[in-house]
Amino acid sequence: MIHSAEQFQVRKVTQKEIVDTGDMLAVEEPLEIRIVSGPQGSRQVKTVSITMRTPGNDDELAAGFLFTEGIITKSEEIQSIGSKENNVISIELDENAAPSLKTLDRHFYTTSSCGVCGKTSLDAVKMKSIYTPGESKLVVPSSFLNTLQQKLQGHQKVFDITGGLHASALFDGNGELIMVREDVGRHNALDKVIGASLLSNKLPLDNHVLLLSGRISFELVQKAFMAGIPIVAAIGAPSTLAVTMAEECGMTLVGFLRDNRFTVYAGKQRIEQNS
Repeated sequence: MIHSAEQFQVRKVTQKEIVDTGDMLAVEEPLEIRIVSGPQGSRQVKTVSITMRTPGNDDELAAGFLFTEGIITKSEEIQSIGSKENNVISIELDENAAPSLKTLDRHFYTTSSCGVCGKTSLDAVKMKSIYTPGESKLVVPSSFLNTLQQKLQGHQKVFDITGGLHASALFDGNGELIMVREDVGRHNALDKVIGASLLSNKLPLDNHVLLLSGRISFELVQKAFMAGIPIVAAIGAPSTLAVTMAEECGMTLVGFLRDNRFTVYAGKQRIEQNS
């Protein structure tokens, strides 16, 4: 059974009282992602990442990580995803697959808060996508964006009881919620969304909008770019590098999406103003 939240005994202090009670916290555990590749008879096992994540949808997380890091380019390269044991998950690649590890220039350990922190150079994360979100014809009205936060709030199950998780939500061009994934790491939540899309052969996501529950980092824009997502919106603020990458890739970037207002940082041509 997957446990995404656990109860801890805490002391809550206010100006009026001190109460010893239970409090639910989001689970954070390591996940080691391994790939098995090469011709039959000489298969090789390699660990490509150790990331801190919230247990759940680990197959999607692993597949999404391999894709957004450019290690694989299509779902057909995945032969099977082994069952997780002791927080280790192995992905068997087709013997004809040629995993690209040259862009994976990161330290061995990745924190839950920032998957890009281990990269030793910025050039290592400016990976080429096989999709071109800048060519997407998707245009949405401002009223479309203003409904997204409310739709997300009703589906953040673990966040509702812990308040400690990030969420990535995928919407289609009509504003229908396709899926929500939660994780203690914002990049993990997005990898789960993209991994689920990859495994169901739904890429590219060139007619979809991505909503992030927190801020927009460079890495999240890069991952959305890899999946062909043309519009990325978030409840929080973007970084300067996130805006720069969105502009370079022809993507639309929206921040501070709450209370029927938002700020468009890049790609304003995709947002139609309406009342």
